[in-house]
Amino acid sequence: MPLERHITKEFERIFGSDPLAIVRSPGRVNLIGEHTDYNEGFVMPMAINRAIWIALRPRSDYHVMLHSIDFNERIEFMVHDLRKGAGWAEYIKGVAWALLQSGFTLHGFEGVVAGDVPIGAGLSSSAAWELAAARAFSMSSNFNWDAQLMARLCQFAENQWVGVNCGIMDQMISAAGKVDHALLIDCRSLEMQAVPLPSDTVVIVLDTGTRRGLVDSAYNERRSQCEVAARFFGVKVLRDVTIDQFEAQADHLEPLIRKRARHVISENNRTLKAAEAMRQGDAVELGKLIKLSHQSLRDDFEVSNHELDFIVEYADRQPGCYGARMTGAGFGGCAVALVQADAADPFSRQVVSEYQNETGIAAQIYKCVATNGAEIVKSPSLWDAMGEART
Repeated sequence: MPLERHITKEFERIFGSDPLAIVRSPGRVNLIGEHTDYNEGFVMPMAINRAIWIALRPRSDYHVMLHSIDFNERIEFMVHDLRKGAGWAEYIKGVAWALLQSGFTLHGFEGVVAGDVPIGAGLSSSAAWELAAARAFSMSSNFNWDAQLMARLCQFAENQWVGVNCGIMDQMISAAGKVDHALLIDCRSLEMQAVPLPSDTVVIVLDTGTRRGLVDSAYNERRSQCEVAARFFGVKVLRDVTIDQFEAQADHLEPLIRKRARHVISENNRTLKAAEAMRQGDAVELGKLIKLSHQSLRDDFEVSNHELDFIVEYADRQPGCYGARMTGAGFGGCAVALVQADAADPFSRQVVSEYQNETGIAAQIYKCVATNGAEIVKSPSLWDAMGEART
């Protein structure tokens, strides 16, 4: 059953009527530009056709009641009495907290939520949860949607409430994705440029089935190492160091810090080159850059694992694959491959079969379509009722 229909029927069962609105917020896959976002560099994500969906009815008071189909759990809280806890509820409460901190007046809602973004796979389920919550509050509290501002506030929620020191990329693409395009995002200015995939290609996500706990992982350690490198070069962030500057001074860096810096600086360069290749429709060049990105993440940033390395190396050997790499923060999760459209099905079957032979794990394969960012899925007949719900 499609998720939109599923949450609608569940809302009717729990709350006794149709929802007045449905919002969806997508996960994302990052084509290239990994661990560059918190260095104010360049990234190239696309919003995908896997999302968090919320069916809701606004309330006139401050009470939030939200039932999760996936977790079979209901949460209730008052937006003016937020207390930290654990689990998926923290994404909803964290966004409410960030909105309040920014001066928004919030009202509650009652709703049902479900999603098909794999948790912990590197497809940014957390940002999808956060932007879905922000969209729900925009409906219940009747404020205008500003994608860039909402992305910043959801990042603030994840940094300060959830406790993950993430950059802006995940929230930005989940807020502002564009159908049929990836977005080249300057993580300093937040300037965005829509860039199309080369024709006759598809993006395939390869889920290794291995997972990482981002809060407890080496993610924050990598970020600290980047900050050490930036101080060495006398800049705020590694975005401000060119390849030539790095090569001229690299020998003076402690070896581990040198490796971390080399990844970030070269990855920024690769991402800009990838955008140009996409504008030219050059799948071969884009694939080469994707391969180089994985090598850098594996060897210099050291955020891959055996399963990711195997699935990437095997994917790269398949007919019709231009290039593959790990995607997301790493330490497990997913790889992404750029594949000729007519080779997608045999490619997927072969990779799944060989990966299971090697690891004993059944990989999941997702053919990804680029979608819009967080949006309201609405029926015109519902909008007349919205005013009544807020009175």
